[in-house]
Amino acid sequence: MRLEGRATRSIWLEPDGWSVGIFDQRRLPWALERLVLKTPGQAFDAIADMATRGAPLIGAVAAYGLALALREDPSTASLERSFAHLASARPTAVNLRWALERVRAAVAERPADERAALAYAQAARLCDEDVAANRAIGEAGLPLIREIAARKGGEPVNILTHCNAGWLATVDWGTATAPIYLAHDEGLPVHVWVDETRPRNQGALTAFELAGHGVPHSVVVDNAGGLLMQQGRVDMVIVGTDRVTANGDVCNKIGTYLKALAAQAHGIAFHVALPSSSFDPATPDGAAVPIEQRASDEIRFIPGPDDHGAQTRVGITASPAFNPAFDITPAGLVTGYVTEKGLIRGAAGLLTLR
Repeated sequence: MRLEGRATRSIWLEPDGWSVGIFDQRRLPWALERLVLKTPGQAFDAIADMATRGAPLIGAVAAYGLALALREDPSTASLERSFAHLASARPTAVNLRWALERVRAAVAERPADERAALAYAQAARLCDEDVAANRAIGEAGLPLIREIAARKGGEPVNILTHCNAGWLATVDWGTATAPIYLAHDEGLPVHVWVDETRPRNQGALTAFELAGHGVPHSVVVDNAGGLLMQQGRVDMVIVGTDRVTANGDVCNKIGTYLKALAAQAHGIAFHVALPSSSFDPATPDGAAVPIEQRASDEIRFIPGPDDHGAQTRVGITASPAFNPAFDITPAGLVTGYVTEKGLIRGAAGLLTLR
């Protein structure tokens, strides 16, 4: 995608050829700041503290984190120790372990003095594959928007999404946003309802992206989706996912399940966009997915700039808070899965992804 007038990915190698650059998503959309990761510990912290977010991007950062570890110490002990540490950064997104396993498999049987270079090459390959997969997801989802646009005779296609499944959550293009970008670029009239996605407000990241690409959109509170559907102001729902299980259950940002229920109640298509790396055939169903529990202060306080631009946070309650980061949408509520291999209707078709 384009940022500040230049083609930009969400992760890159710095000019030194080995340290890793990312955007600090904790500061967006108020400030565009870049972080430079030079150690596996910094990669771990970026993932755990949500400086970097989104299942595919988490995987890419972890892959480069393992490369950074092997640059410091290419021994087998270092490989296994760093693998375990990075894998523990966040428990729910399956892409994290998938990416680490890709890198480990590429280097485990090779001499120690070759491991770092091989790890960097594997991480770069993984990033390139993610870009291609997301572009293909866009191509697979574009006909869904075309069909609605043709039916509406020139009226905007209203699309509701939840959390950030855009290029900031992947290496480029995004999952749920890729069809939207392609539709907009094709000249189809689209408008996106952007859920704010409390408590980390990832909807602000989606809005930041859409504004940069010129896509019409409106940010709405998380509980507005049902009313919008009831009023006939949503034509389709498309979300990303951190993990889809063998039976087709979808683990995504907390609040996704409620959107799916509302969509079913109002006869609105509910699609899930995912690359193959987000499909987890080893986990039978959503009940077996570990749901990350995050700090209560994410609910109890809201961060942001004050009137003078200084970063601050405001308390909204002194009560105890419960903060699960994800929920499970049963497969029966999913109209279709938009993948790099095409549109899949029915969980059985997901087996083609692995």
